[in-house]
Amino acid sequence: MTVVRALTSDRLELGEGGRWVGDRVVLVDIPAGRLFGTPVPSGSGPQSLTLLAELPVPVAAVAPVRDAPDTWLAAAGTGFWLVAPGGAGQLAAAEPVTGRQWRMNDAVADPAGRLWAGSMACDQSPKGGALYRLDPDGRVRTVLRDLTIANGPAFAPDGRSMFLSDTPLGHVDLFDVDPATGELSARRPFLRFEAAEGAPDGLCVDADGFLWVALFGGGAVRRYRPDGQLDRIVPVPARQPTSVCLAGSRLVVTSGRGGLDDPGADDGAVLVTDAGARGLPALAVAAPDGELRRGAGAA
Repeated sequence: MTVVRALTSDRLELGEGGRWVGDRVVLVDIPAGRLFGTPVPSGSGPQSLTLLAELPVPVAAVAPVRDAPDTWLAAAGTGFWLVAPGGAGQLAAAEPVTGRQWRMNDAVADPAGRLWAGSMACDQSPKGGALYRLDPDGRVRTVLRDLTIANGPAFAPDGRSMFLSDTPLGHVDLFDVDPATGELSARRPFLRFEAAEGAPDGLCVDADGFLWVALFGGGAVRRYRPDGQLDRIVPVPARQPTSVCLAGSRLVVTSGRGGLDDPGADDGAVLVTDAGARGLPALAVAAPDGELRRGAGAA
C-alpha cells in the first residue's frame, strides 16, 4: 500500500502551485499571499516550510525566472508580479473578463518562457474566468474567455500540447500549441468528471507524458495515460487536494482547509509519497527586460 504522509506540520488555508525547482519544492498559500519553499523530500522525516516572500495580494502560483536565482514571476492579484530578493512589485495587469471581484489562479511556464495563468471570479460565478499568457515581449494576451475557474495549465514534455481544467465544470481539455507563437488550436475534451469523483484542480505532466490530476473534494490524485485512460488512483488524507507536483520520484500534493466546517488533521497539509514515476522540473520564464507594459492586450 502507498503511504501518504504530511510533509510538514504546517496547515494552509489554500495551498497551491507546487513546483519542483532545483533542490526544493515551492508552493503558495493563496489568500495569505505567501510563497514557501521546502527541500525536495528524500526520506521519511518531517520537514518545514520556509517563507520566501509575502505579497499584499493573493498569490496563485510562481515560475522561476531564467538566470536569476531566487527570482520569481508570480500570477498574483489581478496581474503578474516580479518577486526578487530585494522586494516584489507588479509588472503587468490582466484585462478583466468579469465585472465582479476576481483574481489570478494557477499558472505555469511553457518551454518558450511564456507564463500562462488562469483566473476566476472570487464568487466563482460562471464564465467569470479566463486564460492569460504573458509573453517575453511583456504583453499580456487574453487567450481564452468564458471559463469559470481555470486551473492547470500543464504542458506535454515537447510543449506542443496543453491541458487545462475548468474545475467547477469537471472538465479537462486538451489543446494543440504552436511552439513558436503560443497560439492554441484544436480544443477537445480530454477528461470529464462526475461530481462524486471530485473536481479537477491542479495538473502536472510527468516525464512519460502521463497527466496527474488533483481532485478537489475527491480526496485523491489520479494519473492518466496520454490517451486518457486511467492509470492509477492515489487516495490522500485531505479532502481538498489542490495541486500535484512530481519532485524527482516523489509526489507532492498541496491541499486547503478553507470552506470546511470540520477540517481533519491533514486538511491543508502538504502531502508526500512515492510517485512510481519521474517528474519534470518547473520550466523558467524569460527574464523581464524592463520593458513590460502595465496594460493588457487582448489576443
